[in-house]
Amino acid sequence: NNIQFMESVHAKSYSSIFSTLNTKAEIEEIFEWTNTNPYLQRKAEIINEIYLNGSPLEKKVASVFLETFLFYSGFFTPLYYLGNNKLANVAEIIKLIIRDESVHGTYIGYKFQLGFNELPEEEQEKLKEWMYDLLYTLYENEEGYTESLYDGVGWTEEVKTFLRYNANKALMNLGQDPLFPDSADDVNPIVMNGISTGTSNHDFFSQVGNGYLLGEVEAMQDEDYLYGLD
Repeated sequence: NNIQFMESVHAKSYSSIFSTLNTKAEIEEIFEWTNTNPYLQRKAEIINEIYLNGSPLEKKVASVFLETFLFYSGFFTPLYYLGNNKLANVAEIIKLIIRDESVHGTYIGYKFQLGFNELPEEEQEKLKEWMYDLLYTLYENEEGYTESLYDGVGWTEEVKTFLRYNANKALMNLGQDPLFPDSADDVNPIVMNGISTGTSNHDFFSQVGNGYLLGEVEAMQDEDYLYGLD
């Protein structure tokens, strides 16, 4: 289906970025790190277990958490670089992927809500409890992953704020109340500028943008053409 096709394009995009920025030996080292990183393996195991054995609604929850939350710990850096006029081509590829993920999360979340709303109230409450427990388990793992990646550059707390914001977005896609107090206003504005799924915005903090800035205009009058005729 269309989502599977888009995911295959994403995989090719990531491969293109890897091969552009890294040598073959570095790429092999990255894959080895991925295969042995306890945080990456833990979240893969959690999601895969649900995909294999969960109910259809549980699988939809896991998909939305993956598409709207878990991917984003790795997106912070290219979006931050984009806002600072660095690695612009890489970041633009990531932005296109984010646009797709946004659609996936919204669509699967909508399909979840259709099924969820048909459940008896008791089953809804049971599923909601499972959903929030799953999210918090994933968030705790993501905290450790974030610390391992970003402590060295001092970005950890900013990235965690970004993660909590996206966790809330995932819950909202599922028609549920947010878990964390973080909002878009709490996220680094340069990163929020980059995450926009429309054309890039121009803002005070960043000179990056692929949209147009429109000035204020007013209608022309006949007297505007009478210059130099006094």
